Amino acid sequence: MAQEQSKTYTREEVAKNNSDDSLWCIIDHQVYDLTDFVDAHPGGNVVLEQIGGTDATEAFYNLHRHEVLQKYRSLKIGTVAGEKPEVIDPQPGDLSQVPYAEPLWLTPAYSSPYYNDSHRKLQKALREFVDRDVYPEAQEKEADGTYISQELTDKMAQNNTLAMRLGPGKHLHGRELLGGVKGEDFDYFHDMITAQELSRAVARGFQDGNMSGMMISLTAVRQWLNDAELRDKVTEECLSGKKFMCLAITEAFAGSDVAGIRTTATKTPDGKHYIINGTKKWITNGMFADYFVTGCKTEKGFSVILVPRDDNIETKRIKTAYSTAAATTFIQYNNVKVPVNHLLGKEHNGFIVIMSNFNHERWAMACAVIRWMRTVVEECLKWTNQRIVFGKPLISQPVIRQKLAKMISLTEACQSWLETITYQMNNMDYPTQSKLLGGPIGLLKSYATRCAHDVADDAVNIFGGRGITQSGMGRVVEQFHRTYKFDAILGGTEEILADLGVRQAMKFMPKAML
Repeated sequence: MAQEQSKTYTREEVAKNNSDDSLWCIIDHQVYDLTDFVDAHPGGNVVLEQIGGTDATEAFYNLHRHEVLQKYRSLKIGTVAGEKPEVIDPQPGDLSQVPYAEPLWLTPAYSSPYYNDSHRKLQKALREFVDRDVYPEAQEKEADGTYISQELTDKMAQNNTLAMRLGPGKHLHGRELLGGVKGEDFDYFHDMITAQELSRAVARGFQDGNMSGMMISLTAVRQWLNDAELRDKVTEECLSGKKFMCLAITEAFAGSDVAGIRTTATKTPDGKHYIINGTKKWITNGMFADYFVTGCKTEKGFSVILVPRDDNIETKRIKTAYSTAAATTFIQYNNVKVPVNHLLGKEHNGFIVIMSNFNHERWAMACAVIRWMRTVVEECLKWTNQRIVFGKPLISQPVIRQKLAKMISLTEACQSWLETITYQMNNMDYPTQSKLLGGPIGLLKSYATRCAHDVADDAVNIFGGRGITQSGMGRVVEQFHRTYKFDAILGGTEEILADLGVRQAMKFMPKAML
């Protein structure tokens, strides 16, 4: 039974407690009573019985991260007399002290021209919110496949995290954001911080389940819905967490080839409604969505329509390589009747709506996957320093250091390119972004996911068997290796986006160079 944690014990006293009746050990100069924990230990009782009464620091950190001690802190009964803990005990909101675990602008002694005090305040407050509120639920939902809770949704609505997901805009004006940042001051670097900090919940399915459908669809509604009253109503419903939204473009017949969609929207004879028929597939958040921003074939082209859920819309869950917490969905529209004021942009001219909306989606995906790469780098740096192989830390092997050097280089290069594009976004209006940045953002996303491929591959090799195990030390690496391909496919495949980048560049190629 745990005793007063402030008490001190000599190493001799600890050594006497090495039986089934009283089993103690030392980890990082702290004393733990494992007597009642032996039978509950996930790794079995034998391994604990073997270290009874001893200093198990090296054995523990060869198998576990410090977070395990934090989870079982109730087992600590005191410290070794005259000794102090050496391992850092991180708290919610703390920056990592592992090299390259944070972007350079957050690393002491480094500076950046892109960030000011408001960016730092938002990052600090958002990091603490993610650590305390988002991370625990993300781990739970990723494991059981259930959807985001209304409780967490309400918290994000209250602190305006939901509103921040849309990026800068009038929807933020008058709002006070985390860290005391004013909504009017929110720029694309604040937006980047939001995307990267939220991805630190390290739960890839939940990450998409956490309102990514709204992020990539409500932006289009805000920019293109012609009925201002309807636009403001839907915006309020979604940003308050009362209603949910998704983007429904992809079909079994058409992925990156948006022009190939078969879902139809036919006007009623009186011209007041559209009748929508067709299917959509792989739609994120579709299972719990109240609104579907839907791409349809119309008489003379392609149109985008805001479709409220009704009894004529059927949704079925799709299981993919990541958790069903993402609510990936197959949708069937069966004579769904929608008023014509739900049209986004101009009828038959929906491509501009979708293509311009893609920029922010792809940019946000790049933000997240680059942060994931950094998290994996951190995991590998920790592991190679604590894993003992042939009597030496794994980091002592030159081949391992070469892998780490490559992973760090790819991550830093991607972050730097991301910041360069983000700076351009801050200095361009929406139409200019749509005209000039589609190609660069496409190339960034394509390059970042290719880099993610290499980072994931090397990380698994560094972790060995743990890198293909969904629990324990390698669980983050295993998940990244299993799910980074979502970023390589969703929002446009690597090949499509690489081609887009070159084709857009050719539009500006001077004829005099021929």
